[in-house]
Amino acid sequence: MGRSRNNRRGPSAEAVEEAVDGGLAQLVPDPDRARAWTLLIDGAPQSHVDLDDPAHLSFEYQRRLGHVIDLVAPPGGPVRAVHLGGGALTLARYVAATRPRSTQQVVERDASLVQLVRRELPLDPNARVRVRSADARAGLAKVPDGWADLVVADVFSGARTPAHLTSTEFLDEVRRALKPSGVYAANLADGPPLAHLRGQIATAAARFPELALVADPAVLRGKRFGNAVLAASGLPLPVAELTRRAASDPHPARVEHGRRLTDFAGGAVPVTDETAVASPTPPPSVFR
Repeated sequence: MGRSRNNRRGPSAEAVEEAVDGGLAQLVPDPDRARAWTLLIDGAPQSHVDLDDPAHLSFEYQRRLGHVIDLVAPPGGPVRAVHLGGGALTLARYVAATRPRSTQQVVERDASLVQLVRRELPLDPNARVRVRSADARAGLAKVPDGWADLVVADVFSGARTPAHLTSTEFLDEVRRALKPSGVYAANLADGPPLAHLRGQIATAAARFPELALVADPAVLRGKRFGNAVLAASGLPLPVAELTRRAASDPHPARVEHGRRLTDFAGGAVPVTDETAVASPTPPPSVFR
């Protein structure tokens, strides 16, 4: 366990290890960026933060969530955002940097992780970010009706999304908290045969008329385990621009929507609280 080292620069910075509620947290310095860190929980990478450049998103799935965030409202305009799952607060920092004057709520169950991140990777004092230590669904229930322009779900416990955050009842709470024009964005993880991902598409389609899925083509073909970002809204999504941005990433992604996304779901049925299970455990090779 270490004290704050966020002012040390370059590869000589020391890693920080600390037991948190969810396991062993490690903050590992990025040798290529002066004040950047990767957060791991029990060896599984969770977040990457660059304190000098919070608009830099290193992880593929975070860049894809960033594209959705960029297109929620006119560039630079403030939004009201709810983040379910905090990690190192990467996406809250991103919103604060790219959309000044935004008001954000972060719900992170792991209170000791929040303390570690606040101590070692402090937020910009001008960022309007409130962090609440609570279960994601319980915290979402406290958000006023129609308050949010954006709800981001990026919740993992032991590298799995908890079952109670995969159901139509959960999405009822999401829809309640969103403005009619608001957007829901979720980080989903799955591998062959993609039963969880297909079920989550069907579940979202039962509550939102407009969907888009952003993922690596190899993941969509069921060739490997990986992340997919699902965007959902009551109004049409900016699919063309989302497609352009995803295709221009260092690791290009494909966007599925409309009939192609319906066909991809392959007749999967919506998940309810009674039938919900946690997302599948990633194979060990994912973290090598």
